[in-house]
Amino acid sequence: MDAPFPRDPLLSATDAVQELKDAFAALGITLPSIGIDLASCVSDLPVRPLVELGRCNLETARRLTVVLREAAP
Repeated sequence: MDAPFPRDPLLSATDAVQELKDAFAALGITLPSIGIDLASCVSDLPVRPLVELGRCNLETARRLTVVLREAAP
């Protein structure tokens, strides 16, 4: 059996962004500027596209800190 064609990297990145949004939402965290870094889609980087987590307000940064500390071993 032939191996399937590799999945389009942009579709994979789109799925990854949605999965991150869903995971953050389940923790009560919203990162409004999360998305695909469009510049990385056309760059010569070996791994592309990149996911841009973007900017967040102070409240969200603190919530992320709490969640990450709780998840740390």
